[in-house]
Amino acid sequence: MASRKMLTLDPIACCAPVRTDVLDEAQAALLANSFAALADPIRLRLLSQIAASGADEVCACDLVEPSGRSQPTVSHHMKILVDAGLVEREKRGLWVWYRLVPSRLDSLRSVLG
Repeated sequence: MASRKMLTLDPIACCAPVRTDVLDEAQAALLANSFAALADPIRLRLLSQIAASGADEVCACDLVEPSGRSQPTVSHHMKILVDAGLVEREKRGLWVWYRLVPSRLDSLRSVLG
């Protein structure tokens, strides 16, 4: 049986820019979670490494040395980025591969516009 990938709408994409409408409590919490994920220098560097890699995805093994952090620390920070919807991950064998979610970054940018 073939699996189907469900289309899910980004809940942040539905948020109006902060200059045009007052956020409700749920929207504010959702946005705060995403911005909090970006508010850490290590996570910003990891996100930047993935975005600037020139590839569609990056193996977790390639994030450890450039970050100067241990593998468990990198995994912890990557989980936060994944939970915030900024990065997607796919486990293949022993390794995890990460992909940027450009639409989430675009949504966050538009909320601030």
